[in-house]
Amino acid sequence: MADALERVHEENVVILNYNDENALSFVVSLAYYSARKDYILIRELPTGKGFADIVFLPRKHSDKPALVVELKWDKTARTAITQIKEKRYVQTLEQYTGKILLVGVNYDKETKKHQCLIEEHRKL
Repeated sequence: MADALERVHEENVVILNYNDENALSFVVSLAYYSARKDYILIRELPTGKGFADIVFLPRKHSDKPALVVELKWDKTARTAITQIKEKRYVQTLEQYTGKILLVGVNYDKETKKHQCLIEEHRKL
């Protein structure tokens, strides 16, 4: 997944805007463009104790999992997953009965490498 994000980032973001959160959000949205038939994409969804960068909610006809995505740069994908958990970003999805995946994406400005970590959310 990280390799795909790198390709999309390199091919679609102008160099002046390459290293900001909006660019990374655009990259994730574009990388998942084909998934829009199965998902509703929500940016900056108010959740728990903050805002989830991107949430992919499955459409009614879809059996896909919901995705809660947190974007970071010059940190780690683990840091992003930790933030999702600590700020309880899945709280808004408590009525959702399907599987929820937590997705942490990190972009290293110096190396221009992406890192991705995906965990299944464990409901209490």
